[in-house]
Amino acid sequence: MNNNSLLSHRKEEPENGVLYIVGTPIGNLNDISQRALNILKKVSIVACEDTRQTKKIMSKFNISNKLISFNKHNSAIKIPKIVKALKEGKSIAIVSDAGMPGICDPGEDITKSVKLEGIDIICVPGACAAITALVSSGLPSSSFVFEGFLPRKQSDREKILLKISKNEKTTIIYESPKRLCKLLKELLEFCGGDREIMVARELTKKFEEHVGNNINEVIELLKDKDIIGEITIVLKGINKKRDLNHDKLIIKKDLNDLINAGLSLSAASKYLAKKNGFKKSEIYNMI
Repeated sequence: MNNNSLLSHRKEEPENGVLYIVGTPIGNLNDISQRALNILKKVSIVACEDTRQTKKIMSKFNISNKLISFNKHNSAIKIPKIVKALKEGKSIAIVSDAGMPGICDPGEDITKSVKLEGIDIICVPGACAAITALVSSGLPSSSFVFEGFLPRKQSDREKILLKISKNEKTTIIYESPKRLCKLLKELLEFCGGDREIMVARELTKKFEEHVGNNINEVIELLKDKDIIGEITIVLKGINKKRDLNHDKLIIKKDLNDLINAGLSLSAASKYLAKKNGFKKSEIYNMI
């Protein structure tokens, strides 16, 4: 069976009682697909992260439809109502302010709830800042980790940063412009200044910018800038061969933590040597 035969067996969209996860542009409104526009025009209801943002798309393409708010603040109330409407045969599209619903927004929650009810879910793919940044970074893209926004709580944040620092895969992170400098300093502490990085700002928009090549360079380039716009960070993974500079950074941090917890320098060095597969003398030399 060829592709045309497969397409001919699908019903005309949108289908009744189906939840459509619809990707929208991350900046340039012309990136939206014809299929997405058709769904937004013809579904019974469009559930939006922010109706004001979705209205910009609807207005540009002369679409008029019923919009309801669906976001992290009201998702617990709205999910049962959306499920009820789907069971009644209505077709519903879920859209976020930008990109793919379910990536760092409550689209994940509605998808899980609807699936548990046995209701059909169809994704209408679109732009995604994480993938857009990754493929334009020049960093390894065949295998990667998406961390989204890092946790605010310091202890949880440090656990993630430590994991990122040891990961061999490329890591993608979202960050707000107000907290970018703080995150870059944390990445400097955990990963070292030579680690390759690309900071992407305002992807697909008029003032799109890519800043690299390593953490030291990015910090220097951005230190006196007033940073605005959406930020996506792509960070190269650690080399498979043991990176002694990276080991030194982590071991020094671990050593300070152990000494602050009450261990002597000798005891802490002995423990870290055993943990990391070094001789005790090598720990002293690193320090």
